[in-house]
Amino acid sequence: MRTYRELLRAPEFPALFATMSVQVAAQTVSGIALATLVYGATGSALLSALSMFGASFAQVVGAATLLSAADRLPPRAALAGLALFTALTTALLAVPALPIGAVLGVVLLQGLVASIGGGVRFGLLSDIVAAEGYLLGRSLLNMSVGAMQIAGFAGGGLLLAVASPSAVLLGGAGLSLLAAAVARFGLAARPPRAAGRASVRATWRGNRALLGDPARRAVYIGLWVPNGLIVGCEALFVPYSPHAAGALFVAAALGMLAGDAVAGRVLPARWRRPLTSPVQLLLAVPYLAFALHPPLWAAAGLAAVASVGYCGSLLLQDRLVELTPPELRGHSLGLHSSGMFTMQAVGATLAGAVAQFLAPGPAMAVMAVASITVSVLLVRPFRAPVGTRPAVSPSPAASRT
Repeated sequence: MRTYRELLRAPEFPALFATMSVQVAAQTVSGIALATLVYGATGSALLSALSMFGASFAQVVGAATLLSAADRLPPRAALAGLALFTALTTALLAVPALPIGAVLGVVLLQGLVASIGGGVRFGLLSDIVAAEGYLLGRSLLNMSVGAMQIAGFAGGGLLLAVASPSAVLLGGAGLSLLAAAVARFGLAARPPRAAGRASVRATWRGNRALLGDPARRAVYIGLWVPNGLIVGCEALFVPYSPHAAGALFVAAALGMLAGDAVAGRVLPARWRRPLTSPVQLLLAVPYLAFALHPPLWAAAGLAAVASVGYCGSLLLQDRLVELTPPELRGHSLGLHSSGMFTMQAVGATLAGAVAQFLAPGPAMAVMAVASITVSVLLVRPFRAPVGTRPAVSPSPAASRT
């Protein structure tokens, strides 16, 4: 499987693609509507930001407690159920005069439950396209996420100009219902990937097995930390250019789409490992120039070039699939997804804290230096040869927990 056309002809992949695309659009539209609603009710930029991104902080709790479910639930039922849960809770957020404490509680609950979703989706992707087609499939899904986020923010902004935030939230809930229907009727019924009952103990056991291996641990650090720090740079786009931050966000999204397309469709397999560290450095190095506060056109170009480096996460995910046995693949990819969202939230928070003491441009440069440092420290671990990995499937005792 070497082309996107072949990928889209693969059984079930179009349904998985559509489910994920619609769900991302729903989350984006709902996020901007909820942030607008909370800001209008409280006048607090902090509460508005937490309503939009606070769910990411709950991902770390889900990673520690729920991830064993990613391999122990039937994928079709899990994806349909998660989308239905999102639809119902988003509709609840549209209830007039809902207390802010309740709003944030629902947002955190959504994030906790969503921590399972990445493992289910990407584990199913590895079943549909097999290991050799995973990077191609993941690149197309990444491109869809970027496109749906751009469309969701633009569409959500237009809808908010003509309708109330509560009405737009109900529209987001409707999109989640559509995603649930596509998953239910477009995907085939498959058994769970692993036997046994999902539990906190099984999640801890799986996390220890995955993070206990040095090669996998280095991959996880590479997936979480450098990218999360650069998301912190992007979190400062608004204070950097208050009246034209949209241009910077669009430039960064276009760069990310270009990088995913090149990594998934053009880059030969033999170049993936050697180029992992260079593209991660590319992700950070352009942001050093923001210390000089370049004009908007130059800043947009730098952001676009830097975001091409996000394709390094695709290369690392390909290696993670190679390093993980099938019975833990959903758990492994879910751990990546939850850790990624958590570190993005942490990176944005750190960047905001640095920007309290420095101007936004120099603060971006500080975050870039931190990202570069981590990437350089990971060069040697990434070069370690891939050996035969011992099985890490749950013991008989674990399957009864």
